[in-house]
Amino acid sequence: MKILIVGSGGREHAIAWRLKQSPRVTEIMAAPGNPGIAEIAICVPIAADNIEGLVELARSERPNLVIIGPEVPLVMGLADKLRAIDIPVFGPSARSAMLEGSKGFSKDFMAKYNIPTARYRRFTADQAAEAKAYLDTFDGPPYVLKADGLAAGKGVVIPETKAEAETEIDAMLGGKFGSASASLVIEEFMHGEEASFFALCDGETAVALAGAQDHKRVGDGDTGPNTGGMGAYSPAPILDAAMQKRVMDEIVTPTIDGMKKDGRPYRGVLFVGLMIDETHGPRVVEYNVRFGDPECQVIMTRLKDDPLPQFLACAIGGLAGCARLERVSDPAVCVVMAGAGYPGEPKKGGVIGNLDEANKLPGVTVFHAGTARQGDDIIANGGRVLTVTATAPTLQDAVTRAYQAVDTINWPDGFCRRDIAWRALKRG
Repeated sequence: MKILIVGSGGREHAIAWRLKQSPRVTEIMAAPGNPGIAEIAICVPIAADNIEGLVELARSERPNLVIIGPEVPLVMGLADKLRAIDIPVFGPSARSAMLEGSKGFSKDFMAKYNIPTARYRRFTADQAAEAKAYLDTFDGPPYVLKADGLAAGKGVVIPETKAEAETEIDAMLGGKFGSASASLVIEEFMHGEEASFFALCDGETAVALAGAQDHKRVGDGDTGPNTGGMGAYSPAPILDAAMQKRVMDEIVTPTIDGMKKDGRPYRGVLFVGLMIDETHGPRVVEYNVRFGDPECQVIMTRLKDDPLPQFLACAIGGLAGCARLERVSDPAVCVVMAGAGYPGEPKKGGVIGNLDEANKLPGVTVFHAGTARQGDDIIANGGRVLTVTATAPTLQDAVTRAYQAVDTINWPDGFCRRDIAWRALKRG
């Protein structure tokens, strides 16, 4: 089978890496890909948001399956255009992708179908005064402010004081995140432990895939601004078998059923960001309509079975008849190496050395994200540049291996968090 993967990040590298091991895959293409993906696939320089270019590529190459990695082309309707020319797609339609494309839509959807989440209200640019007044309905800070549209994982702000919240309301509704924050969701702050849960869906059926935990804050100890993710690990102890069943019963299945009732059948992977506490159980922080990055890297490295049959079933139906994917028992840890200055303006252009040496360490795979090739060198070309992933018989060993690989890589301009998986390690 010929597979086309859309995207250029560590997530797409991990998917290509895993499918390269499938006996059913004969060729992998990536658009636009990255230098790491280029080692195992044919990369075509078409940007992930170049919808017409991607459709023409698919029309000429006729892949057996297209896997759309990022959220932007999904929200822009790439899956719809590919299905219109009879190309199977792993990824939701534009109408279904509204679960991520609009925070307001997703909150209204959860309210409609009684899916547990935080209390909220929506506000537009001419309602700043009402938005500020709504802050008084909460017990106090912190407050949660969310840009309605896509903001590359950075559109959530959690002010610690009312004054900060009021300033942030003006900034966001005034265009801080461009059109993404032309409208705003304000919701109560949920206490508990965050986790990421992934389920595969074919429009009719949903099956659990895996749980993980991400580290959104840029600094050790969960300090500093939110990022696209600074590291992840799987499995997540808080998502044991009993909790996964609750998430499926109380959140995922009602979501898939509700989307079908609304004429928006959901196909692909559904990523539910959760807040879990003893009082409320699991509640939805947000939906994402694609694999998380870096959660995808730890999930792909833990998969024992070939995921291609399930991915294809999500695209064309029949997921209920597929065998459940088995995951290996070994934990996986991913550490993101980012360019200095991230999540602001990262330093680019620095040469990255010793990647081959890091990749040769036991249990280690280095997935490329924001890299570029310059002659014989790999250079930094983004914010999150590398996702260093390791598996081992214990979580502590996986952490040790990942940081050993990080320290092997020679990139003076790079930095990472040094406490990935701290919650699970603290549990013992």
